Amino acid sequence: MLFIVAAFLLALLSAASNAQCPLPSGKTVVVKSETDFCLFLPPFSSSGGIADNEHRAIAFCTKSPLVGAPLAYPFPVDFIRTAHYSENLIRKYVQVTGRIRRAKYCLKSSDQGGQNDKWHPSGATCAGYNHFVELVEPNENIYCIRCCMSSSDCPTNRDTDGCKAVIPGDYS
Repeated sequence: MLFIVAAFLLALLSAASNAQCPLPSGKTVVVKSETDFCLFLPPFSSSGGIADNEHRAIAFCTKSPLVGAPLAYPFPVDFIRTAHYSENLIRKYVQVTGRIRRAKYCLKSSDQGGQNDKWHPSGATCAGYNHFVELVEPNENIYCIRCCMSSSDCPTNRDTDGCKAVIPGDYS
């Protein structure tokens, strides 16, 4: 009888430990302001450019930790040169556009960049929104990210058009 009770208690403990929330994966970005936002970038140890690493990109933020972006890394010091935040309350999207210093993250001047969205990396999200699109263009030293409620405001089918065409904004 004691054996049965012990087995029952072990089963309960095992079920409780399996019911814990999964660990965050660094696949969530946040866009709250020009001082509180994130982008996806290649892992530190990666070779190749932005497009070559879209499938394994990880979140980097202006602050770490940044509420809503668990396990995100902080941007390298002075990587973000400028940031311009805007929001559209009617269409329900937020965005940040601006300039980077590619050398602060060892990005190549020949890298024409790439796009991240909810499919790249797999399972990526923007906290509080249904969709997002982000482009980083090291050759131009620019970046852009927009988080949207509607997919029509976050076009993911224009990945070679560049930031200025996909997400109009201030790139000064």
